[in-house]
Amino acid sequence: MLTFKKLHSVVVENVNPAGVINVLFQEDVISADDLRTLQMTRDDPQQRCGELLALLHTSGNRQAFVRLYFAIRNEPHLHWLVEVVDEFTDEQQLSTGKFM
Repeated sequence: MLTFKKLHSVVVENVNPAGVINVLFQEDVISADDLRTLQMTRDDPQQRCGELLALLHTSGNRQAFVRLYFAIRNEPHLHWLVEVVDEFTDEQQLSTGKFM
């Protein structure tokens, strides 16, 4: 969760989350109401992505960002983001001395 929060601007500015939203719905991370709300902003991918991240941050679902990470790993056009997340997480662990 912290990694995605720190990378919020990068994700919002560069990701069209359409495929990821569908995966998160299929895996019960977001509800049907959430899906409908996110679909209403389909013309603005940045707003849609920002709303998705805000929704996940406030959901209380401890697995939400784990599921998000795996969803983006399955999107070929988002492999660059997986690399950024992995690199950011590795650097963060090295700087704090904490390893998962």
